[in-house]
Amino acid sequence: MFRCLRILGLLSLVSLFPVGAQSVALTKHPNAQPIDLVVYGGTASGIMAAYSAAGEGLHVVLLEPGAHLGGMVTGGLSATDLGQFNVIGGYVRDFYLRAAAHYGVNDLSRQENWHSEPHVDEDIFRKMLADAGVDVRLHERLKEHKGVQVHARRIKSITTMDGMQWIAKVFADCSYEGDLMAEAGVTYAYGRESIAQYDESLAGVRPYSLAHQFIWPISAYDKHHKLLPEISPGPLAAPGTSDKLLQAYTFRPILTDNPENRLPFPRPEHYDASRFALLRRYLAEFEKNRGRAPNLHDVTNSVLIPHDKADFNNNGPFSTDYIGHSWNYPNGSYAERQAIWDDHLNYIQGFFYFLSHDPSVPPSLQQEVNEWGLPKDEFIDSGHWPNQLYIRESRRMVGSYVMTQSDIQTSRTKPDAIGMGSYNIDSHNVQRVALPDGFVRNEGDMQVHVQPYEIPYRILVPRESQVQNLLVTVCVSATHVAYSSLRMEPQYMIMGEAAGVAASLSVHEGVAVQHISINAQQTELRDQKAVISLQDMRVYKESHSRPN
Repeated sequence: MFRCLRILGLLSLVSLFPVGAQSVALTKHPNAQPIDLVVYGGTASGIMAAYSAAGEGLHVVLLEPGAHLGGMVTGGLSATDLGQFNVIGGYVRDFYLRAAAHYGVNDLSRQENWHSEPHVDEDIFRKMLADAGVDVRLHERLKEHKGVQVHARRIKSITTMDGMQWIAKVFADCSYEGDLMAEAGVTYAYGRESIAQYDESLAGVRPYSLAHQFIWPISAYDKHHKLLPEISPGPLAAPGTSDKLLQAYTFRPILTDNPENRLPFPRPEHYDASRFALLRRYLAEFEKNRGRAPNLHDVTNSVLIPHDKADFNNNGPFSTDYIGHSWNYPNGSYAERQAIWDDHLNYIQGFFYFLSHDPSVPPSLQQEVNEWGLPKDEFIDSGHWPNQLYIRESRRMVGSYVMTQSDIQTSRTKPDAIGMGSYNIDSHNVQRVALPDGFVRNEGDMQVHVQPYEIPYRILVPRESQVQNLLVTVCVSATHVAYSSLRMEPQYMIMGEAAGVAASLSVHEGVAVQHISINAQQTELRDQKAVISLQDMRVYKESHSRPN
């Protein structure tokens, strides 16, 4: 499968650790063997970057701050956000084919064939990295301050919390947070641009949206005219206004309805039923306004995955999205982010405990909720709750090219295309506010159809005047609007694969990442059966529609 896979010797031992294990540094600075590429962040994107680069013959070290590999792909998002199937090729498609094969399925012709269990996906990722000879180090978090050493516009090394210094020719920030990028001095944005900044009609604060909205008037106040929990006092800014607010984060629980594998929802530490007062009011008024009792789909969206499990996501005006609590995450300290992480976990645990136990919940809904529970065989070291917070958006690099709304709607082809996207422009709600009339409204939801578009390589690289040996595959250079389509895991993985090839070309050609041969990159990606252009997509569709 690889052009020039290099089997590494003793000095490049593969460190694949069991769940919860601590990584042990093989050596102190200087490294025992020169490193070509350091990938920071064991997300699915980071795994693809490492796997791709190793396949090009690079010595690759993958540093993951936590105990697990795969990010959201193995952290609860098992109902893959696909868009059109035929834009996903290369090593990314290979991964999903391996996952499907685990269940005896040999094609990806149906949506459900792309769905697999978290522990299965992590096992596949571990094997891929081992086969490629990637040196994987868990529990290696970037030093919080002054963890990146830059000289003459090149990252010379990075330092992790344990004091290890990692020297490499090229670095890739594949994390959801973009800490390596930020510490290297790369310009970034967060929040929402205004309509005027990039001439985007969908930018900024959104006008009223019916999706995931309170569709009948619900008061934001209790009987003492005190604001209910989980509602901001406002005011709501004018549509199109810029801000520093982010779409809601959440956890994506994997639940099961198999009694033999099912654990009941536990009462979370610091549980406070009063935080769900708005949900209680919504459920109490539901039948009067809708003519029927609420069901599980009215408060969450579940998608079936193998072995009697489902991936549970947000649905409705008050659901698993923890609206308004993600805003301080991008620039938060490690301690502040951990507090946000813990608060989100407490929220999702409390949400399901409330639905399954609170006497105010309609009996039919409560019975339906209690048919589900936590699976004994998933997330064993985190109480069977997902081990990854769903960071839908954090920092976004302002790089060599900023991808905007026009790039995914009208100007859909690019000379430096390295992959394709096709998922809707999809932003979850950003805030929940009390309006002047006293009623509550959710704001920020955006769901706009797009046609397949090409992703330019330039959004993976900083401005040349800032850093010349850094690739960024998750916190890419895009506006909030464009990122709302790009932010899907298959696209992160596609960009990771392209970054791995770019790292190889930068090393072998001896040039900055901004100056690699795009023709060589595109040729190699096509050799890997990646789908990088509208023409590739058409060819792929035609070749797979012919009879065998």
